Amino acid sequence: MRVKRAVLGTAVAIIASFGLSVVSASPAAADAGIWRAFGNTNPISSSASLWRCGATKTITTNVVAQGCAIRAAGGANYAQIAMIVRNNRSSLFGAGVTMWGDTTDSTPFLIICNASGVAANSWSVCFSNTFQSSAAVQMFDGSVNGVYVADSPWV
Repeated sequence: MRVKRAVLGTAVAIIASFGLSVVSASPAAADAGIWRAFGNTNPISSSASLWRCGATKTITTNVVAQGCAIRAAGGANYAQIAMIVRNNRSSLFGAGVTMWGDTTDSTPFLIICNASGVAANSWSVCFSNTFQSSAAVQMFDGSVNGVYVADSPWV
């Protein structure tokens, strides 16, 4: 995975040196993620899908996050990557997410969820679009406000 990350980083640097934006260049083009607020409902336990998440990481005082790979219920050929943000503060927390997704049969892809407010004492999740893949899926190099979280296991 480190070699893949180095290659992707080099590709982004080369693209930038030619004056092209990363957003318009492939394969390092970014897709917009989708924020979903869960309130005080745990997004993993409330879902029929199979979630595989990395270790919980403290982002700042009373805010934690986990990067996850998700497989549709029953092992179906649909998957997503996600970043769970839990705000245990008594006030709103602004969170911006970047994360990479990968499958064992495709090129890595970048997902960005622009800064959004995570309500006090609640969960919010930045999701990628659902995509069709029977291959194993992983979230890697994910961060919240620039703080990196553990990679998810493959699912």
